[in-house]
Amino acid sequence: MHAISSDNLWLAFSLTFAAGLATAVGSLLVLFSKRPNPRLLAFGLAFAGGAMVYVSLSEILNKSISSFAHAYGDRLGYTYGTLWFLGGVLLVVLIDHLVPNPHDSLDKQDPAFHDHSHTQIRRVGLLSAIAITAHNFPEGLATFFATLESPSVGLPLAFAIAIHNIPEGIAIAVPVYLATGRKSYAFGASLLSGLAEPVGAAIGYFLLADALSPATFGAVFGLIAGIMVFLALDELLPAAKRYAQGHETVYGLVIGMATIAVSLVLFKW
Repeated sequence: MHAISSDNLWLAFSLTFAAGLATAVGSLLVLFSKRPNPRLLAFGLAFAGGAMVYVSLSEILNKSISSFAHAYGDRLGYTYGTLWFLGGVLLVVLIDHLVPNPHDSLDKQDPAFHDHSHTQIRRVGLLSAIAITAHNFPEGLATFFATLESPSVGLPLAFAIAIHNIPEGIAIAVPVYLATGRKSYAFGASLLSGLAEPVGAAIGYFLLADALSPATFGAVFGLIAGIMVFLALDELLPAAKRYAQGHETVYGLVIGMATIAVSLVLFKW
């Protein structure tokens, strides 16, 4: 049994809950501003993507390998860590295939949001909410288990996921608001989608609470690393490039990596 402190447990749930609430922040940006700043949005998405890739490959994957190595030895540890990393990638590919994640423009002036009936727009909003909610479950697991094992890894990861969740909240709020004209509906839909993260974390923990061994942590961290890298490369960076008007994507990517790198160094002092 892997010993878990109650402080780490509450911190893990708190960070996961806070990161999930960022979807509600995204909806507020829609309801109380005329238009998202595309350059700032591009930078923020790329920043989150760089942070997620760096922390996944430099810390989370290594924790998977070291956990498996503790259970099975160095050679098998590296092998199992790699296989579970690839398993995490395949898991998100499967989720994407079953419930494609929408990549709609966040600009209210986009033609995609015009020339549609309210029924069609309502359908877009519903599908967006369902798809993003499905993707939020593994993100909640990632934040929770990373913090549970190491707060120094979980804190920057939660920050990166929170940034990632803001445009997801916008993607839900825009069609819901346009279809219903009700700010409360748009806010509520985004909030419920974000709450899938702490719900996913709670379900994952209660299912695995009695089996938190080094091998279990190795499997979970391998999956988390694969999930985070795929989400960053498949969702964040392409979206950042779409909204960029210059070099915001590469600047955000590099600064995101550098910020996480420095934060991890400081956490280790």
